[in-house]
Amino acid sequence: MYNLLKGKKGIIFGALDENSIAWKTAERVHEEGGEFVLTNAPVALRMGQINALAEKTGSQVIPADATSLEDLENLVEKSMEILGGKIDFVLHSIGMSINVRKGNHYTSQNYDWTQKGTDISAMSFHKVMQTLYKKEAMNQWGSIVALTYMAAQRVFPDYNDMADNKAYLESIARSFGYFFGKEKTVRVNTISQSPTPTTAGSGVKGFDGFLAYADKMAPLGNASALDCANYTVAMFSDLTRMVTLQNLFHDGGFSNTGVSDDVMEAFVKGLE
Repeated sequence: MYNLLKGKKGIIFGALDENSIAWKTAERVHEEGGEFVLTNAPVALRMGQINALAEKTGSQVIPADATSLEDLENLVEKSMEILGGKIDFVLHSIGMSINVRKGNHYTSQNYDWTQKGTDISAMSFHKVMQTLYKKEAMNQWGSIVALTYMAAQRVFPDYNDMADNKAYLESIARSFGYFFGKEKTVRVNTISQSPTPTTAGSGVKGFDGFLAYADKMAPLGNASALDCANYTVAMFSDLTRMVTLQNLFHDGGFSNTGVSDDVMEAFVKGLE
């Protein structure tokens, strides 16, 4: 441990269980000396084990629907009370597609479900930042990070409307990040993570094949949830204070690999 976050305070959205990237991040932030409030939607709190994480890290849990401005205002106000001041870091680790859950193909969406998924997965990031911005809740040189995936740039057919949500999320990070940087000296970035076997990620059709393919493509293999937590800690620290408006690929090199020897070998074998 390096005490990278000693004295820093924040909010972590989206920890569900020990497989969650947000869960691993909370553990690592705690180990690096940071304090935080944990939050998730009430239904997710009932499904997960967040209270165990709170006990382990000496944190408090505040239920909040990230699509509700009223809930977010309450969350930010109470977090500053609990933490004793303004906030240094925020992790947005939220995503959900009802179309994916219900097995609707991308070409046959239920648009009410699409809109709900967009609100949860992307618009909520704007709402979180707008609330922080209006309440002057962030300290100078603070860091806001959201988790995304490369389907925002390339076609992954079974990722469905979540690909659109991630593209929107990344755009919000850049657009709001400009104002947060210019007017509040706060940085905003997204981390584009390898496919990771979380509870949410595993709901995507063909996920196991997806995971294996990415692992064979990436020169370093897939980045784990713990690897992502470590990278997020670095983004929260003062070591990265001039990095903003970036979509940062954290995928073992997958995003810049056209084809790998392993994938080519498997393809050629399939032709024999």
